Amino acid sequence: MSSNKLKAKSHMENLMEKIVSLAKRRGFIFPGSEIYGGLTGTWDYGPLGVELKRNIKNAFWRSMVERREDVVGIDAAILMAPKVWEASGHVGAFSDPLVECLACHHRFKADSLPVKEGSGSSGKNNQCPDCGGELSEPKQFNLLVEAMLGVVENARQKVYLRGEITQGVHVNFKNVLDSTRLKIPFGIAQIGKTFRNEITPGNFTFRSREFEQMELQFYIKPNSRDAAKWFKYWKEERMKWYLNLGLNKKNLRFREHAADEKAHYAKAAWDIEYAAPFEGWKELEGIHNRGDWDLRRHQEFSGKDLVYTDDKSGKKYLPWIIETSGGVDRAALFFMIDAYDEEKVGAEQRIVLRLNHKLAPYKIAVFPLLANKKPLVDLAKKIYLDLKENFMVAWDDRGNIGKRYRSQDEIGTPFCATVDFDSLDKKDVTVRDRDTMKQKRVGIAGLKDYFSVKIE
Repeated sequence: MSSNKLKAKSHMENLMEKIVSLAKRRGFIFPGSEIYGGLTGTWDYGPLGVELKRNIKNAFWRSMVERREDVVGIDAAILMAPKVWEASGHVGAFSDPLVECLACHHRFKADSLPVKEGSGSSGKNNQCPDCGGELSEPKQFNLLVEAMLGVVENARQKVYLRGEITQGVHVNFKNVLDSTRLKIPFGIAQIGKTFRNEITPGNFTFRSREFEQMELQFYIKPNSRDAAKWFKYWKEERMKWYLNLGLNKKNLRFREHAADEKAHYAKAAWDIEYAAPFEGWKELEGIHNRGDWDLRRHQEFSGKDLVYTDDKSGKKYLPWIIETSGGVDRAALFFMIDAYDEEKVGAEQRIVLRLNHKLAPYKIAVFPLLANKKPLVDLAKKIYLDLKENFMVAWDDRGNIGKRYRSQDEIGTPFCATVDFDSLDKKDVTVRDRDTMKQKRVGIAGLKDYFSVKIE
């Protein structure tokens, strides 16, 4: 490997270390069950992380449901009848090839093992990456997480924690039609938790065993012309969404799935990928043409009629589905990575998360210039409580003003409002911008309107 490539790799590894450190130190993301030694592949979102995720989900919902006339939302149950997963193909096809080390008994995805030098054209690696022991032959391993329902031991029913949120939409297709005035083309959006028995979770929150998805299932007429039109439309819409929320265009791309990697249901499949600081380009969101796979299978397995009848033509058909499926956790991770910046300010180094204003956990931080001057504290507290009626606002009266600015920069707060002695007479405050570090005086009476314009 060339020296330039080694430097680039080292930079990326250092960046991930910094992101992981900042996430825990500042209350974005904690390891799951940490005081008990942790549970691999699970993560807890702290006070700032939960706000970041909530803002991402709100932005998705605002864009996909609230601003559209052709999309509604649902929130389906996590536990579903086991036959749902038979119909969807997950019981039979939702699996990965798994190998086990015969010495240390660690397990790995067969297709994720590094290629061993001298292994020939097959690229097969029979050596355990942990201990060097011999690996078993691959066996299929189902990714669905099993659970048991019932209070009597011998009468308990095996169910599954959902492996995707998609099926909760499709089994409610008729319910949504019957309870609304929607006509094809229309969509159903959902945000919710998903569970997968991942063999090799890793890269921080990128691959976890419990995560959140944000999806749209968009129902269309079953023909190639409509499919091509809506597929192109939703590809472009979803890319614009990420760009409008601040992701750097050079770090995003589309990639079409190869024929041998398409899901069993997919007539077409593309990913929006992000240039991750680990292992190169990684999937952020998928756009798929699912055909009529889901409705056809659920109609077959349930025995219920899921055919759509066109009111105007009287034509009956099973709609095709264009799907957009993204991960909330992956989006949060990539937004943090993309926003992370370090720069020199005088003799100091400034760490700043340049998060889009809509995504930043806190929008404004309010400071009294001095914490031991009651008039300043009282006025600052009044402003703080007043702004909290409309915005997520932080209060900070610790240390000197410079350290408070640096603290808010590190968590991505776009604006800081400082109450000083002039504020008592002139009824204004110093507002400081996170990205430019420029300051201006703004009247207290107009603060809400000022921030509403800036943050919107």
